[in-house]
Amino acid sequence: MQLPISAITIALILFYLIVNSVKILKEYERGVIFRLGRLVGAKGPGLFLIIPFVDKMVKVPLRTIVHDVPPQDIITKDNVSIKVNAVVYFRVIDPSKAIVEVEDFFSATSQLSQTTLRSILGESELDELLANTEQVNEQLQKILDKHTDPWGIKVSQVEIKHVDLPTDMQRAMARQAEAERERRAKIINAEGEFQASQRLADAARVIQDTPIALQLRYLQTLREVAVENNSTMLFPIPIDLLEPFTKSYLELKAKKEPEK
Repeated sequence: MQLPISAITIALILFYLIVNSVKILKEYERGVIFRLGRLVGAKGPGLFLIIPFVDKMVKVPLRTIVHDVPPQDIITKDNVSIKVNAVVYFRVIDPSKAIVEVEDFFSATSQLSQTTLRSILGESELDELLANTEQVNEQLQKILDKHTDPWGIKVSQVEIKHVDLPTDMQRAMARQAEAERERRAKIINAEGEFQASQRLADAARVIQDTPIALQLRYLQTLREVAVENNSTMLFPIPIDLLEPFTKSYLELKAKKEPEK
């Protein structure tokens, strides 16, 4: 017995309605439901039913989105032209707001990231940007999170990836770094000489207070010289050893002068 065409048509329509009324969403997805144009709310995850031709579902991902901000031409506060690119981490925390409050939340967040990056870095000097990158990242994150909160978007982190400097600025910074290293080397050398001079002054005071120390130093020097393979050695003679001879010579000379 063959079924009439109308029964087959009705069965196909029912099958189509059932298939379109059953929705399955993953754990990281939500479905924003509109019933005759009015917002009903977000459903999911798992299995749920909607009314075909009456309800319309918009799928929204809840996982963190990693957006690479393209390089932006920026003029810093000290008039240095640079190119900066960054990475923005954000996620949807309110699916209904992300669909209702903004036309395309991904594009809107991307454009806002670019304009905020140019605005904030344009108010900073180059040295401040390079030295305080973490503070700049925190400032960017707070501003973006504040502006995207009405859209149901949470900006969790902003990281500056790369700062592209002009060639002449790179050479200038290299010269500055080299000059800074030379300055530190001279300071360290001067401090070493100052400490050495202090030690020499202390040694001189010890030798002055203890004359025997000079003799010990003299003997130590002789031993150090004797270690070397020298063919000729010069031994310094203390002036005290010559004092008796000098005194006798002077006395003898004094006696001869009256005789003349």
